[in-house]
Amino acid sequence: MARMSDQPDRWSQATTYPDMWADPDDDPRNSDGVSPDGELATLQDFLTNYRLTLRMKCEGLDAGQLARRSVPPSTMSLLGLLRHLAEVERDWRNWISDGEPLPKLYGKRDADFDGAVGEQAVVDAAYADLAREQAATDAALARHQDPGERLGKDGFAVRELLVHRIEEYARHCGQADLLRECIDGRVGQ
Repeated sequence: MARMSDQPDRWSQATTYPDMWADPDDDPRNSDGVSPDGELATLQDFLTNYRLTLRMKCEGLDAGQLARRSVPPSTMSLLGLLRHLAEVERDWRNWISDGEPLPKLYGKRDADFDGAVGEQAVVDAAYADLAREQAATDAALARHQDPGERLGKDGFAVRELLVHRIEEYARHCGQADLLRECIDGRVGQ
C-alpha cells in the first residue's frame, strides 16, 4: 500500500531497548550505577545529561536538516535551539554578576532562531558558541559551592540557577524530540 504522507517512518537506532535513543554501551549519558552524592553533584549530573541529550538529537544531521523549521509560523529548529541555549547560557551569567550585562550573542530578540540558517558555517559557529558559553557559565558557578549562596543584583541562589538551567534544557530536549522525529523519523529517549 502506498503511503499518503511524506512524513518519515519512525525508527530507533537502539536494539536493546527500542524506546531508547541509543543502546546502553553507546549512550554517553550517566545511566550506570549509583547517582552522584550531594546536591550540587546531582544537579550538575542532570544538567550534563540533558546537554548530552540535546547534542545526541542533533547528531547525524546536515546543516539543512538542523535548520529545518517546525511548523509555520514558528521559527523553531534544532539549530535554533543550539543557538538559543548559547544565548541563555550567556544571559544566566548576567543573573549572577554584579557588573554590566554581557551583550547578546546574536543581536536583537529572536535572532538566535531567525539566524539559524542551513549553512555549515552557522552550524559550526552554533556548536562553538554553545560550548564556550556553557564552559563560561559552569566556571562562574564553580566558584560557588554553597547551593544556597545568593549571587548577583537580584540575589539568585546557586541552586535556583542550576534548577532553572536543567528545566530549560529539559524543555528544549522535549522540543528536540519532536523536531528530530519530523526530520528523519528517529525516536527515543
